[in-house]
Amino acid sequence: MSYRTGQGIDFHRFIEGRKLFIGGVHIPYSKGCLAHSDGDALLHAICDAMLGAAGLDDIGHQFPNNDPAYQNIDSKILLKRTVEMIKNKGFSITNIDATVCLEKPKIAPYIPEMKKIISLIADLSEEDVSIKATTTEEMGFTGRGEGLFAIASVLIEK
Repeated sequence: MSYRTGQGIDFHRFIEGRKLFIGGVHIPYSKGCLAHSDGDALLHAICDAMLGAAGLDDIGHQFPNNDPAYQNIDSKILLKRTVEMIKNKGFSITNIDATVCLEKPKIAPYIPEMKKIISLIADLSEEDVSIKATTTEEMGFTGRGEGLFAIASVLIEK
């Protein structure tokens, strides 16, 4: 067997008038992420980690933000397509480890649903998907509540 790792990171600014999606879950909040897609930074970071592990071009190349086909697209669709790309290269996903960084809203109550959604799309058990949340202790753009970012790493095998 051959194992490969990949990492991904994604940043999004909060704006009024958009829904907030994290890990495929709608999180009730007064702001959402500014993005061409639905702005789900966690799923975008996971996609980039998978693409990197498989030696494929990044999410911006695969799903360009200037392509009308991806305007407001549900990022679960992007994750599903990314998983298909990985499988087409002969890989399977072993595990996903991710962290979301934001001050507000608190997302801990939504993590079990995120894990369920991601594990179903990635064909993993929920135990093979780890999602954590942290803050920046009120420092930087996340600490000021201006946005969020997510970091993910994946292990794939052939």
